[in-house]
Amino acid sequence: MRLYPESAAVQLEFDKVKALLKEHCKTEYAKEKASQLRIHTKNEFIQLELQQSHEYKLLLQQSQYFPNDFILNISKEIKLIGIEGATLSGEQFLQIRKLAENISNIFRWFDHERRLAYPALTKVIENAYYEKTIIELIDEILDEQGVVKDNASEALQRIRQNLYKRRNELRRMFDKVLSRLAKAGFSADIDESFSSGRRVVAVFTEHKRQVKGILHGESDTRKTAFIEPEETIELNNEIFSLENDERREVQRILKELTGKLSVYASLLKTYLDIVGDFDFINGKAKLAIDVNGQMPSLSDKAQIHLIDAYHPLLYIYNKISGKKTIPVTLTLDEKNRILIISGPNAGGKTVTMKTIGLNQIMLQSGLLVPVHPNSQMGIFKQLFIHIGDTQSIEFELSTYSSHLLHMKYFIETANGKTLFFIDELGSGSDPNLGGAFAEVILEELCRRHSVGIVTTHYLNLKVMANHTPGIFNGAMAFDEKHLQPMYKLMVGKPGSSYTFSIAERIGLPQAMIDRARKLVDAEHFKLDKLLNNTEQNLQQIDKEKKELQRLMKENERLKKEMETVLDRERHRQQVEILKQQNKISEDRMVYLKDMERKLKQVVLDWRKSENKNEVIKHLQDLLFKKKDDIVVNKLAKKLNSKYKETNQTIAVGSLVKSKKNYQVGEVKEIRGKRAIVQIGLLPMNVEIADLTAVEKVAELNKQV
Repeated sequence: MRLYPESAAVQLEFDKVKALLKEHCKTEYAKEKASQLRIHTKNEFIQLELQQSHEYKLLLQQSQYFPNDFILNISKEIKLIGIEGATLSGEQFLQIRKLAENISNIFRWFDHERRLAYPALTKVIENAYYEKTIIELIDEILDEQGVVKDNASEALQRIRQNLYKRRNELRRMFDKVLSRLAKAGFSADIDESFSSGRRVVAVFTEHKRQVKGILHGESDTRKTAFIEPEETIELNNEIFSLENDERREVQRILKELTGKLSVYASLLKTYLDIVGDFDFINGKAKLAIDVNGQMPSLSDKAQIHLIDAYHPLLYIYNKISGKKTIPVTLTLDEKNRILIISGPNAGGKTVTMKTIGLNQIMLQSGLLVPVHPNSQMGIFKQLFIHIGDTQSIEFELSTYSSHLLHMKYFIETANGKTLFFIDELGSGSDPNLGGAFAEVILEELCRRHSVGIVTTHYLNLKVMANHTPGIFNGAMAFDEKHLQPMYKLMVGKPGSSYTFSIAERIGLPQAMIDRARKLVDAEHFKLDKLLNNTEQNLQQIDKEKKELQRLMKENERLKKEMETVLDRERHRQQVEILKQQNKISEDRMVYLKDMERKLKQVVLDWRKSENKNEVIKHLQDLLFKKKDDIVVNKLAKKLNSKYKETNQTIAVGSLVKSKKNYQVGEVKEIRGKRAIVQIGLLPMNVEIADLTAVEKVAELNKQV
């Protein structure tokens, strides 16, 4: 991205964001990438960087372990491996082994399921592979402490065996010498020591001439002399020679190992880059958690649609301080390209601009930004900024001259892929003349289809925004009742500067304020007062809108609760009907069992009795109703005591009885051969043939 001026990123405090990112990085590779963080303009690159940060953020939030534990800077060691004739030490080889082992863990972590779940992170290792030979070659030569193994070569094994034997001989010989000198009273308190790698005895200085051997030196106090005994000189010489042989053989083996690994120098460099990239992505994910960074939709178009966007640094500061941060919601697109923000000083106009600018730079650097995930952000190729006093002593430029010089660059270079921010456009000159130039500059930037935000107190720019396509007004909310800024952007209407309200707030004499009001042009004061009232009305409407939304949500909640209660009641009624039907079925079962028992008795009586006519009469009494039409069912008996069947035709409003389940209800509707009968609380659809018209017994008695 092209920035103007060069200090634009610093003015937007992007350097502070990079410093926070660097603190989360552990490897030198990642720290260097954080310091040199570039602002890109390619959609594919930005999308990949954002997706990688988003996926790693999910890992951190879900407390999943990712095996990226290698943080050592071994770039020099890897370069040495690629140089012919170079030799690495055992410790350096252990560091190489740790890198290879860490890469092995990373490749194992990316199984088939994780490669599908985290495609962007998988891209980091997409063009690499794990080579197990690296660890095998090192393990063949070195132990866990980085010491060359005895069996690394036959020559080394033979040398160390001889060393072991000679050192044992030397120890036994030395013990004899020490014992002899101790008996003679020659040895000092420390008995023995080492000088230049050779074993020596410590004797009192006055006895040094009585001990045969080589004098290696004396103590600082001149009380102790260090002598290599005559008996051990030959053995010390042999051991010294064997130790040199061992060092040369070890060096040869390490050099040979370095040569074998040299073919993997470029692969090891790739490994180091991979762990560095994952560390860098980890740092970006941690920064995203700090600032509540999200991944918005990315578009190639030069547009911005931000929902609840926060200034990252202000968000962190307020979170630590326990303060609330006010977000910005704003859309800049082809229809509304340039926003003019007005309102009182210290109301948050500049912070709003910096919020938009810093979030845009962070996004195009591959960093997650503190906005709602439903936000949509485009890609810009240029970002111009003009904030603060730009007076230049060096070039003998006044504030306004410098201001115009910047504006000249803006209008000459801006295009449809430019995002610009201008603080106090036209300031530093006569309000009328400066305001006129400001209008011309805005018209030219709008004609070039640039996207940007301008802050101003000029009344003519507020008026211009209302009738110029592509330019629209916005204001920072102000609580006139408490005379305090609310730091909230309100789009659509210009704002008042609240000059007199702020003067009252800081305590200027009322007489001075009243006199100043009289000096102001009447129409100008009237318009400012109108803007003031409009803003307050908009704030009131906004409050009422929020209250209405709250009531609508409450109404929706109550509606759901009522539906739940109704569903529960319907279920209860259905259960009650089923219980009644089950009770009727139970009565029928009792009746049928009783009938079965009686019929069996009739069969037995038929076989035993000589008077068959008596049995037949008993059977007739059992199977057929008598004249009074006695009901065998308990429920039917109970029903017949309350209702009497009639010969009336069934019609709407008739009281009817169900022949099947002996329930009584009122006919609500006739549908052909079926009727809708209200039985209890629920209507039922029943065939008319299954119904009988009835009347209450009590009503019949009254009629009589």
